[in-house]
Amino acid sequence: MNRTYDHDERIAKMTFAFVYPHILAKVEKKGRTKEELHQVIKWLTGFTEKTLQKYIKDEVTFEQFFQQAKLNPKAHLITGVICGYRVEEIENPLTQKVRYLDKLVDELAKGRKMEKILRTE
Repeated sequence: MNRTYDHDERIAKMTFAFVYPHILAKVEKKGRTKEELHQVIKWLTGFTEKTLQKYIKDEVTFEQFFQQAKLNPKAHLITGVICGYRVEEIENPLTQKVRYLDKLVDELAKGRKMEKILRTE
């Protein structure tokens, strides 16, 4: 995948707190809950509810957010296209992790079963 350094840097410096209300609105608009969104985020990152709330409050960047995350060992099973790119082909590790999150949020909003989203099936 051909990504520019500038694009990757923009993603790294973007705060999770800025993106969070948008992804929450997206899933709630489609009938999913805040709790389901948090379940998905916690599955991907290993964060507790308390840690997740702290990172939102502290306005950490995606770079800081994913530096602290313990990525789920099944995260590599997240495949498919998001924002026009195949997530499994993204070369920048941080950008790939952010797109993993995007893909999971998309799956949640599209009504996919939680077992499939969390790669337990």
